[in-house]
Amino acid sequence: MAAPLLQTVDLSMHFGGVMAVRNVNFALAEGELRCLIGPNGAGKSTFFKMLTGQLKPTRGHVLFRCHDISRADAHHIARLGIGIKCQVPSVFDGLSVRENIWLAASRISSGECARRLVDEMLERMALTDMAESLVGQLAHGQRQWVELGIVLSTDPKLVLLDEPAAGMTHEEVSRTAELIREINRTKALIVVEHDMQFIRMNCMSCSTTISAFVRLISRMSSAVLLTSSCVMPAAGSSSRTSFGSVDSTIPSSTHCR
Repeated sequence: MAAPLLQTVDLSMHFGGVMAVRNVNFALAEGELRCLIGPNGAGKSTFFKMLTGQLKPTRGHVLFRCHDISRADAHHIARLGIGIKCQVPSVFDGLSVRENIWLAASRISSGECARRLVDEMLERMALTDMAESLVGQLAHGQRQWVELGIVLSTDPKLVLLDEPAAGMTHEEVSRTAELIREINRTKALIVVEHDMQFIRMNCMSCSTTISAFVRLISRMSSAVLLTSSCVMPAAGSSSRTSFGSVDSTIPSSTHCR
């Protein structure tokens, strides 16, 4: 069996005396779609920041295609093929939609090839009609799609989406769910989300990992999760160590050595 696309080994992050992420062993296969859920403060965004080099872990390792990227800079990790769409869109409000996407596309292409890639991405994100509009003038959901287009224009192998449907209308949520399913035909994704209906739209055939105010993560099929009481916080739990130990769910024979 093939080695995982992404693997973490005893990954931990401390902020002074606060343990935000504790001993996480996580594995994601090539082409897999995984949903990560949990309450605010459970360490999900911190986990993403360690995967992308925005934070250096206190201890443990992040492996991408068996290469240790735990101490790599964010720009180096991006070039290796990990893209992230953040909770708050990271876009250039003073530039047009086309210009924002061109800046990303020009990293991997040039000239006519880059222009063609931009046109294809505008159509894919349903942004063609507003291509010349300033991003700062767009609605929230449209700005989210611009950033998603920026991420995809760099052709990442793994896409991390941090609450991609937050603040969207029902129609925008449905459109975003369609985009995620389409992206997953060719790329692996990890999606952080609070909206269980959005999880239902995307992950009924995939696995969901639960991060809660208890010192564990568990993984199950989303079909089971959505009928389970395990998504509720543990009664009486007061621990701030919220993202904790989990056994990898990919057989040990496929782990990076």
